Amino acid sequence: MEEHFYALDMFEELERTLAGIAEAMPIKRKAIDIYMQKGQKQRAKDTYSELEAEKKKLLDTVMNLSLLFSECEMADSADFANRLYASVKQFNLITPDYAKLISAVEMLCSNIPKNEKVNARVVGHLMNEIRMGYYPTDTEHIKMIKSSLVFPENQVNILDPCCGEGLALETLASGVNADSFGIEIDKARRTEADNRINHVGYGSYFYSRIGQDSFHCIFLNPPYLNKIEKDGIKTRSEKRFLVESLHHLMPDGVLIYVIPYYRLTFDICRILCDNFRDISVYRFLDDEFSKFSQIAVLGIKKERDDGSDEAEVLSQYATHQECIPLISKLKQESYPLPDIRKDVDLFRGAEFNLGELKRQLARSRSIEMLFEKSKLEQMVHRPLMPLNLGQIGLIGGSGLINGYVDCDEPHVIKGRVIKELKCRENKDLGTLTETRVNKMIFNVLTPDGVKRLA
Repeated sequence: MEEHFYALDMFEELERTLAGIAEAMPIKRKAIDIYMQKGQKQRAKDTYSELEAEKKKLLDTVMNLSLLFSECEMADSADFANRLYASVKQFNLITPDYAKLISAVEMLCSNIPKNEKVNARVVGHLMNEIRMGYYPTDTEHIKMIKSSLVFPENQVNILDPCCGEGLALETLASGVNADSFGIEIDKARRTEADNRINHVGYGSYFYSRIGQDSFHCIFLNPPYLNKIEKDGIKTRSEKRFLVESLHHLMPDGVLIYVIPYYRLTFDICRILCDNFRDISVYRFLDDEFSKFSQIAVLGIKKERDDGSDEAEVLSQYATHQECIPLISKLKQESYPLPDIRKDVDLFRGAEFNLGELKRQLARSRSIEMLFEKSKLEQMVHRPLMPLNLGQIGLIGGSGLINGYVDCDEPHVIKGRVIKELKCRENKDLGTLTETRVNKMIFNVLTPDGVKRLA
């Protein structure tokens, strides 16, 4: 599995897409006129449908570029992309001259980082104040999020699939009846997390083993910068974290999903709206928002259904962050956690964790059962039939009858196997054959002395 900067990869892909669209749209527009002149109305109609598809593709590409510019804090470029998006949306495809449209698209392309020097500047921004895409959530914001949760009397299980140093999970679980579980790949951060939360799994979340429907709440603040390649498919890491963590959350469990506002794209919103109800979005306070542009998305898990209409509305926040309410306006006790007692039967990180193994064994009867003698083992065993000479030899050789024998004539017996040399002479051939064989002997210590039985 390889990890790269998503923004830089996508800049290259979207630039190629824009170039293809800018070339195709004028050609298709001219083709419509030619078909109409020849009276081929059906072909003209089909070509117009293709032109509409190109326009939609252009809109999607411009929107994606706007979000990438926002991620890299290229504010002027993001603003230009937003204005171009609005113009393209109103553009009449029947317009005979596409020169101004193509010129605007080319101007947008010129704003895309294209060389190593520019890319280095963008990477420098992306890596500022972070490590491995690590954006720790401010504890004051966690406290505001926690105030919106209603904790039942029964113990609840809270999972953080990328827990970092465990500060967020510790804050959520503090002072309530909660069992905290976290996964962390970074060695230094997971050492800190061990001191803050109940259970820490080591290694990649994607190779960990965690029970289904086991958690009342999932706090998910995934890394944002990388894409993960699996079977040749490129997936934004925060999207894959979201998809793969869904099955850990029990029905009516609460998801807390922290991402930058510009990553609230339609595909992310579709996953959220298909699987959650009562979704609300709040942006972090200004000082914290200026650092990482983070928002918190909260929702209650439901049976999966079609949430495409709701996703269309929710995705508007990605380009209108000024419309997102502040997290200080989050209503208190608005998200009740399920009042269901549930044990987490399976929680193992991808790497060996001695501390977690000790906790698992303390809860298990496996070790106790391993050393516990069964009733059958404690019974005195008697053979079903008297032993024959061969069986006695095998038992003696194995050492099972060694030791003190309490009987009318008490004695101590010790059996062992020795090597014995046997010779056989063949007078007809004039040969002598020597053969080494195993021989069982017993030494018996009695009050009268030592006897040897062979």
